[in-house]
Amino acid sequence: MEKIFHGFEIKAPASKVYEAISTLKGLRSWWTKDTTGDPAKGGEIRFGFSEYCNIMQVKESVENQFVQWEVKSSNFPLGNQWIGTLISFTLEEKENQITSVKFEHSNWKEASEFYGVCNFHWGVSMVSLKLLCVTGVGAPD
Repeated sequence: MEKIFHGFEIKAPASKVYEAISTLKGLRSWWTKDTTGDPAKGGEIRFGFSEYCNIMQVKESVENQFVQWEVKSSNFPLGNQWIGTLISFTLEEKENQITSVKFEHSNWKEASEFYGVCNFHWGVSMVSLKLLCVTGVGAPD
Protein backbone atom coordinates (compact mmCIF):
# COMPACT_ATOMS: atom_id res chain seq x y z
CA MET A 1 0.00 0.00 0.00
CA GLU A 2 1.18 3.51 -0.81
CA LYS A 3 1.03 6.57 1.44
CA ILE A 4 1.20 10.33 0.86
CA PHE A 5 3.01 12.05 3.73
CA HIS A 6 3.61 15.73 4.55
CA GLY A 7 5.37 16.79 7.75
CA PHE A 8 5.66 20.44 8.74
CA GLU A 9 5.40 22.88 11.63
CA ILE A 10 2.87 25.63 12.27
CA LYS A 11 3.57 28.56 14.59
CA ALA A 12 0.26 28.14 16.40
CA PRO A 13 -0.96 26.10 19.37
CA ALA A 14 -2.24 22.57 18.75
CA SER A 15 -5.73 23.69 19.82
CA LYS A 16 -5.88 26.14 16.90
CA VAL A 17 -4.68 23.54 14.38
CA TYR A 18 -7.09 20.97 15.80
CA GLU A 19 -9.99 23.41 15.40
CA ALA A 20 -9.02 23.91 11.75
CA ILE A 21 -9.08 20.17 11.00
CA SER A 22 -11.98 19.08 13.20
CA THR A 23 -14.75 21.67 12.71
CA LEU A 24 -16.83 22.55 9.67
CA LYS A 25 -15.86 26.22 10.01
CA GLY A 26 -12.18 25.31 10.13
CA LEU A 27 -12.33 22.88 7.20
CA ARG A 28 -14.23 25.43 5.10
CA SER A 29 -11.49 27.98 5.82
CA TRP A 30 -8.54 26.04 4.36
CA TRP A 31 -9.71 23.10 2.21
CA THR A 32 -13.05 23.71 0.50
CA LYS A 33 -15.85 26.14 1.32
CA ASP A 34 -18.38 23.47 0.29
CA THR A 35 -18.00 21.34 3.43
CA THR A 36 -21.05 19.94 5.25
CA GLY A 37 -21.85 17.13 7.65
CA ASP A 38 -20.96 15.94 11.12
CA PRO A 39 -17.27 16.26 12.10
CA ALA A 40 -17.68 14.26 15.35
CA LYS A 41 -16.27 10.74 15.65
CA GLY A 42 -18.52 8.40 13.64
CA GLY A 43 -20.00 11.27 11.62
CA GLU A 44 -19.72 11.82 7.88
CA ILE A 45 -18.36 14.92 6.18
CA ARG A 46 -19.03 15.88 2.55
CA PHE A 47 -16.26 17.84 0.83
CA GLY A 48 -17.51 19.43 -2.40
CA PHE A 49 -15.43 20.72 -5.30
CA SER A 50 -17.77 22.13 -8.01
CA GLU A 51 -19.77 19.13 -9.26
CA TYR A 52 -17.50 16.61 -7.52
CA CYS A 53 -17.38 15.51 -3.89
CA ASN A 54 -15.77 13.11 -1.45
CA ILE A 55 -17.64 11.72 1.55
CA MET A 56 -15.58 10.70 4.55
CA GLN A 57 -16.39 9.09 7.86
CA VAL A 58 -14.61 10.43 10.93
CA LYS A 59 -12.86 7.32 12.30
CA GLU A 60 -11.06 9.02 15.18
CA SER A 61 -10.83 12.44 16.77
CA VAL A 62 -8.65 13.09 19.83
CA GLU A 63 -8.72 16.72 20.93
CA ASN A 64 -5.54 18.63 20.01
CA GLN A 65 -3.78 15.41 18.94
CA PHE A 66 -5.28 13.40 16.10
CA VAL A 67 -8.00 13.27 13.44
CA GLN A 68 -8.59 10.43 10.97
CA TRP A 69 -11.12 10.03 8.17
CA GLU A 70 -11.94 7.08 5.92
CA VAL A 71 -13.05 7.88 2.38
CA LYS A 72 -16.45 6.25 1.83
CA SER A 73 -17.34 7.59 -1.62
CA SER A 74 -16.11 9.90 -4.36
CA ASN A 75 -17.56 10.95 -7.70
CA PHE A 76 -14.32 12.41 -9.06
CA PRO A 77 -13.32 10.85 -12.41
CA LEU A 78 -10.62 8.78 -10.68
CA GLY A 79 -12.12 9.07 -7.21
CA ASN A 80 -12.56 5.31 -6.89
CA GLN A 81 -8.83 5.27 -6.06
CA TRP A 82 -9.66 7.22 -2.86
CA ILE A 83 -12.38 4.86 -1.59
CA GLY A 84 -11.09 2.98 1.45
CA THR A 85 -8.09 5.25 1.91
CA LEU A 86 -7.38 6.90 5.26
CA ILE A 87 -6.58 10.57 5.81
CA SER A 88 -5.01 11.52 9.12
CA PHE A 89 -3.49 14.46 10.95
CA THR A 90 -1.22 13.86 13.94
CA LEU A 91 -0.48 16.96 16.03
CA GLU A 92 2.23 17.50 18.62
CA GLU A 93 2.60 20.86 20.33
CA LYS A 94 6.20 21.82 20.98
CA GLU A 95 7.78 24.78 22.77
CA ASN A 96 6.70 28.34 21.95
CA GLN A 97 3.27 27.22 20.67
CA ILE A 98 4.70 25.52 17.60
CA THR A 99 2.71 22.51 16.42
CA SER A 100 4.25 19.66 14.45
CA VAL A 101 1.79 18.29 11.88
CA LYS A 102 2.13 14.85 10.33
CA PHE A 103 -0.36 14.46 7.51
CA GLU A 104 -0.93 11.07 5.88
CA HIS A 105 -3.20 9.87 3.09
CA SER A 106 -2.66 6.11 3.29
CA ASN A 107 -3.98 2.81 1.93
CA TRP A 108 -3.49 3.71 -1.74
CA LYS A 109 -3.40 0.53 -3.82
CA GLU A 110 -0.67 1.96 -6.07
CA ALA A 111 1.36 5.09 -6.76
CA SER A 112 -0.66 5.96 -9.89
CA GLU A 113 -0.57 9.20 -11.87
CA PHE A 114 -3.65 10.33 -9.89
CA TYR A 115 -1.73 9.58 -6.67
CA GLY A 116 0.93 12.05 -7.84
CA VAL A 117 -1.68 14.70 -8.66
CA CYS A 118 -3.26 14.25 -5.22
CA ASN A 119 0.13 14.45 -3.52
CA PHE A 120 0.71 17.86 -5.15
CA HIS A 121 -2.76 19.14 -4.22
CA TRP A 122 -2.42 17.92 -0.63
CA GLY A 123 0.81 19.94 -0.42
CA VAL A 124 -1.04 23.05 -1.60
CA SER A 125 -3.80 22.36 0.93
CA MET A 126 -1.28 21.99 3.76
CA VAL A 127 0.08 25.45 2.90
CA SER A 128 -3.51 26.75 3.12
CA LEU A 129 -3.96 25.05 6.52
CA LYS A 130 -0.73 26.65 7.75
CA LEU A 131 -1.79 30.08 6.46
CA LEU A 132 -5.13 29.80 8.23
CA CYS A 133 -3.56 28.89 11.55
CA VAL A 134 -0.83 31.57 11.38
CA THR A 135 -2.64 34.50 9.72
CA GLY A 136 -6.32 33.67 10.24
CA VAL A 137 -6.91 33.46 6.48
CA GLY A 138 -6.54 30.25 4.47
CA ALA A 139 -6.87 29.71 0.72
CA PRO A 140 -9.66 27.12 0.35
CA ASP A 141 -10.59 25.66 -3.03
